Amino acid sequence: MLQHSIYSVPDRRHGYCIDDNARALMLVCKMKDLDEEARDKWMTVYESFVQYAWNPDQRRFRNFMNFDRTWCEDCGSEDSNGRALWALGVTARDAKVAKHRDWAVNMFDTTASLAFELGSPRSHAFAMLGATAMLEAHPGHALARSILVRFSAELQSLLDENRRPEWEWFEIVLAYDNARLPEALIRAGKALRRDDLVACGTATLDWIIGKQTSPEGRFRAVGTESFGRPYQDPLPFDQQPLEAQATIEACEAAHEATGDARWIDEALKAYRWYLGLNDLDLPLATVQDGGCFDGLMPTGLNRNQGAESILALQLASCAISGLSKQAESVAGPDRAVA
Repeated sequence: MLQHSIYSVPDRRHGYCIDDNARALMLVCKMKDLDEEARDKWMTVYESFVQYAWNPDQRRFRNFMNFDRTWCEDCGSEDSNGRALWALGVTARDAKVAKHRDWAVNMFDTTASLAFELGSPRSHAFAMLGATAMLEAHPGHALARSILVRFSAELQSLLDENRRPEWEWFEIVLAYDNARLPEALIRAGKALRRDDLVACGTATLDWIIGKQTSPEGRFRAVGTESFGRPYQDPLPFDQQPLEAQATIEACEAAHEATGDARWIDEALKAYRWYLGLNDLDLPLATVQDGGCFDGLMPTGLNRNQGAESILALQLASCAISGLSKQAESVAGPDRAVA
């Protein structure tokens, strides 16, 4: 899975990264109608990248790889390590074939203790998402449970430390992939059977959704220009596909945990952002080929189609497909995605 593109043509100058190969592995696990021979082939490709990225001497995953298959670093970022653990947990739970599940469990058991050495709240959230999946696959998994107990407590402490009357959030700034933090708490609460974690996760998800809603009631992803502005409302640009995906999957978690149909409505609102119900009335999804543009800029679309954007759309589509079917069964076809 090459990392970047110029328009829709892969840009080999930037090579590969574990972030995108981990996302691709999760996508192949989630695609229900994929031919099983193709699924087996591509799972093996992405798994082999994750496996090769593991650096046992440093006890970290590498992230960036050149096109000539040489590594750019000995240790990847904290967040990329968290995403690798997330993908391992999802594969251990969702892979259709035992050989893939067994590989993922072994890799998780070998590597997941690195999570306790990470400091980024997002890396903790990603590791928690992997741990919840592992605990669902193997209810007695001690390491997964330890990750959930420790990091859920740390997220609650961050919230207590940084909240203000108008600021119900874990950090004093907003950044990227924001909805992953409440999602991790919701999924941890469900896995650990702790209503307090679910309540904390849904409350903070409700708050970030409010910040991600335009005056017209449309989804507005937190713009990258907002990053690093303490206790201030987000700016609208540049909007990234990753944010809509994170919101959709967090709403999916909230709906699973609470049964409240409101979360389906919020997920559908975020999904329609891809289809053109956004600040510029421009679709980011290219329906004819399943692609996705890289962002919504003040002047229009960033028309490059990198791996992160395409994978965000496709993973969001997997989540929204299940939620939309649930909505139809409850309230008829009116809630279905247009």
